[in-house]
Amino acid sequence: MGLRFFIWAGLQPNYRHTSYMYSNACKLFGINRNPRIVSDVVQAYKDEGCMVGVKAFKVLLSLCREAKLANEALSLLRMMKEFNCRLDTVSYNVVIRLFCKKGDMDEAARLLGEMGLVDLHPDMITYVMMAKGFCDVGRLKDACGLLKVMKGHGCSPNSVLYSALLDGICRFGSPERALEFLGEMEKEGGDCGPNVVTYTSVIQSFCEKGRSLEALSVLDQMEARGCAPNRVTISTLIKGLCLEERVEEAYKLVDKVIEAGSVSSGECYSSLVLSLLRVRKLEEAEKLFRKMLGSGVKPNGLASSTLIRRLCLDGRMLDGFHLYNGIEKLGCLSYIDTDIYSILLAGLCQEKHSAEAAKLARIMLERRIQLKAPYVDNIVKHLKIWSYLCN
Repeated sequence: MGLRFFIWAGLQPNYRHTSYMYSNACKLFGINRNPRIVSDVVQAYKDEGCMVGVKAFKVLLSLCREAKLANEALSLLRMMKEFNCRLDTVSYNVVIRLFCKKGDMDEAARLLGEMGLVDLHPDMITYVMMAKGFCDVGRLKDACGLLKVMKGHGCSPNSVLYSALLDGICRFGSPERALEFLGEMEKEGGDCGPNVVTYTSVIQSFCEKGRSLEALSVLDQMEARGCAPNRVTISTLIKGLCLEERVEEAYKLVDKVIEAGSVSSGECYSSLVLSLLRVRKLEEAEKLFRKMLGSGVKPNGLASSTLIRRLCLDGRMLDGFHLYNGIEKLGCLSYIDTDIYSILLAGLCQEKHSAEAAKLARIMLERRIQLKAPYVDNIVKHLKIWSYLCN
């Protein structure tokens, strides 16, 4: 009765179930544990001689989508014919999406072909889902073949589809093929032209293969077409260069980007600090970080937290505290991970730096930062020792 009421409610005018309602309905009716309940309710309607309309089927299909039930959704699609409900592209898209998510691309492709037999035309949503699905299972040839199919049906590809295909090529293909496909996008132009996300995907593909210098040439190509890099683009390149021990080139890149103004100096230098730490160049990372603080360049929270944590792990609690003070003067404390306070306070207590520990504790009280559980006992133990020695 509960499921029937849910279906009835979804049929009311001026009302539409939200995704939140579908999620709660799946839990309430135990659809994941008993998926047959979906087809059983339709069969019950049939046995009682009740008509089931398209809208009711769409409510049930949406429940299947929420519960990720591909086979049950397909059964509903077949039942729609029994009730003389007109099939539409939206209903097919729900079922195709579920099989794509499941990785069953043979069934998804069969449904795509079936649409033409029932006088339906796939739309852009259909093709993008299919492209992502083929790419996710590494079937790049089938994914790229969709371009020819959709053009034959009079459906022009857009940037979303091209980006999905390029993402798949970057993940499962070669950087050369990704660069070739990028060139095809540039030739198409207009809505199909590459953007900062697509260029960054190709750059990442080269960097992951240890070919960061070639990735730099993609950056040049990108800028030549008037597309400015973003923080992710630059951090990807900096990481790639540092992993290949091309630190000097990384510095040159940072200087170039800061001069162009496409990414802030704080983000560029923070990315470089993180990459230097990643390749175990702590001294150089610390030197650069202190230079940033001295020049008034604000580091981001990740760089600040990672460097202080690394200093603490090396037993350099005072150095970590002094860096913290420098960050405080620039007004960047809100960016630091809260667990850093506990790590730093525990270390200062252990090394008997009472003045620094007291200052940090006061700041934590003012900012209402709670001690993390693993450090409480250690800090309390050292406070008791101090109290005993003072008395």
